[in-house]
Amino acid sequence: MAGKVVAILGATGVVGRQMLQCLEERNYPVDRLVPLASARSAGKTIAFRGEDVTIAEATPDAFEGVDIVLGAADDATAKRLLPEAVKRGAVCVDNSHAFRLEDDVPLVIPEINGKDAAWHKGIISNPNCATIIGLMPIWPLHEVAGLKRMIVSTYQAASGAGMPGLRELEREMAVVAAGGEVGETAPFAYQLAANLIPQIGGFKDEMYTSEELKLQNEGRKICHLPNLRVNCTCVRVPVMRSHSESITAEFERPISPDEARAVLEAAPGVRVVDDPEALRYPMPLETSDQDLIFVGRIRRDLSAPDDVHALTLFCCGDQIRKGAATNAVQIAELLV
Repeated sequence: MAGKVVAILGATGVVGRQMLQCLEERNYPVDRLVPLASARSAGKTIAFRGEDVTIAEATPDAFEGVDIVLGAADDATAKRLLPEAVKRGAVCVDNSHAFRLEDDVPLVIPEINGKDAAWHKGIISNPNCATIIGLMPIWPLHEVAGLKRMIVSTYQAASGAGMPGLRELEREMAVVAAGGEVGETAPFAYQLAANLIPQIGGFKDEMYTSEELKLQNEGRKICHLPNLRVNCTCVRVPVMRSHSESITAEFERPISPDEARAVLEAAPGVRVVDDPEALRYPMPLETSDQDLIFVGRIRRDLSAPDDVHALTLFCCGDQIRKGAATNAVQIAELLV
């Protein structure tokens, strides 16, 4: 593969740094790296493939000569700068929410709808982390049984709020362990240590949060299922890394737990961890710092009527890697 000039917008953040690591691990053909960040980070260096690369300020002109941009910035920055990168000939793989639901922007999980990347017009969106983690095990089951509906509860790690979230949980745990007063809890609305917060994002229609609506809206686009129905509750939990999800999925056709396990054992990007007798099931500690989505606790939905075909499962995945950086690099691999 010919080498590419690759820029990372937001190179100093949690996801940006993980993108660098994923590019190295997957041996992506980077001819030249252009790390971009805010003016206060410009001039500093960041390590890539054993060398220190100087960070440049993220401006429109910084994209001159760039082939591929991996976006790890906030929505406002993405909206302001990525169209400028496209004007200069780059293809952008963006991790923000800014373009995900626009009709002319593919929203891609390579294992599910990688072919959609081919019709991009300069920008390809990376889905929300919880969307990726939930759909990775559900999609193979859909291909066999036809997905109709999902009821989901997510248990999302502090690192989903970026480096500020990680640092705040670390600080709070130390304060709580010492018996002190936590005080200000930003970026969280409340203390997260020894607690959980049943709100991620602002409240929207019918009092669902913006995070809760993403799984339905993004899932419909990714899976090409315009009538997919999703009821989602998103909860921030005092876990450092890796999101977990409890999913009940309703299908058009019967599928047993054993059939589901067989399907998932053959599915790319998924690992079945489902041995109740040995107390083996997916957990955040085991899924952190790797790219597979672990799935287990696969069982029949006991509450479903006899004519409804539904399964319940539990899955975990590293939302910084497969839920963000790795998925973006996999999309970039489709471009070469």
